[in-house]
Amino acid sequence: MRLLILGGSQFLGRAIATHACVAGHDVTCAARGLAGPIAAGARLVRIDRDTTDGLAPLAGATFDAVVDVSRHPSQVRRAVAALKRPGVHWTFVSTVSVYADNGTPGQRADTAPLREPVAEDVEHSTDAIYGAAKVACEQAVGHDAFICRAGLIVGPEDPTGRFAYWPARLVRGGEVLAPGSPDDAVQFIDVRDLAQWIVHAAEIGLTGIFDGIGPIRTRGELLAECAGALNPSCKFTWIDRAFLDAHDVRRWAGPRSLPMWLPLPDFAGFMTRDTSPAREAGLISRPPSVTARDTRSWLRTSNGPVVGLTEDEEKVVLAAWHANKAS
Repeated sequence: MRLLILGGSQFLGRAIATHACVAGHDVTCAARGLAGPIAAGARLVRIDRDTTDGLAPLAGATFDAVVDVSRHPSQVRRAVAALKRPGVHWTFVSTVSVYADNGTPGQRADTAPLREPVAEDVEHSTDAIYGAAKVACEQAVGHDAFICRAGLIVGPEDPTGRFAYWPARLVRGGEVLAPGSPDDAVQFIDVRDLAQWIVHAAEIGLTGIFDGIGPIRTRGELLAECAGALNPSCKFTWIDRAFLDAHDVRRWAGPRSLPMWLPLPDFAGFMTRDTSPAREAGLISRPPSVTARDTRSWLRTSNGPVVGLTEDEEKVVLAAWHANKAS
């Protein structure tokens, strides 16, 4: 299979290229080439998708399948106009941020309501309109494609440092601040599992709209399994939302955050999506312990990013929690 990846030099794009090359496919990565090296065995064609003729270096080339990971509607529209042809399998990697309802558990990709797309004159996405921009991208691609709405993508080479907080923290052992309740649901996908499924979809010509996320787990199960693989001495102290809010512990990502934590019930549906259609279509998820161990190994060898509470910040919050319980 001749596979074109629009991107391919960072995280998911590079993981897709890596898996496709290992599987024996002919892989071209079209990118500016600034985010990082492409996978071994792939070729790089330098393009600039922000210019009207930025795809010109691909003129005359033929491909059996195309994968696009862009978040910018203008880039997607130009790619569709230049490259989408009958007989060419098209994958667009979207996001669960396209959904309008984050509060209802158990929603499915084929029935969940979407956000309103950004206006046609909005060419570039920002964090504030990310989901709405991806809706516009999906509409530009059309329904005769494989649209993969990815959830939280984790694993080695993650540039966000979100999931990486937990392997980095758990390996230290001791008392670990855990947010909310051990029964809270969490949902994510290892980047390598998502990449393998995307290549598989191109191989078999899969089309349709799917949520590309792993199974629902409880936070307690997740942390216990990961700790078992990294440092079984961990002892978890579960602290509720009100106390964490009062002590300026933030959610999801960034400084002073506890990554992968979102407030309930506001986001009860964000990490409880029904992904059985994806699993029936071939998506396989490796155990979280493997992802945690491999992420920790990558952090140790690459000095990759980790975001969240610092060790001292965690100690201060834990001390305040214990003092409050004792009073």
